[in-house]
Amino acid sequence: MVSVIGLFIAFTVFIIYAINRMTNKLCVQKEIPNERQPKVFRTINILILILLLSSYVEILYA
Repeated sequence: MVSVIGLFIAFTVFIIYAINRMTNKLCVQKEIPNERQPKVFRTINILILILLLSSYVEILYA
């Protein structure tokens, strides 16, 4: 159980890092103003965290 949690946390950190890098490239490519970028990052990060939490719950109770 502990190894699954540790593995999932490492996976989550990698996914969040990769998604944030892609979001930054999107902001640069689409020339999103600096004032709106925090809102874009926050929205994407919240949605990814919801997805990761739901997948963890599915793994935990499957």
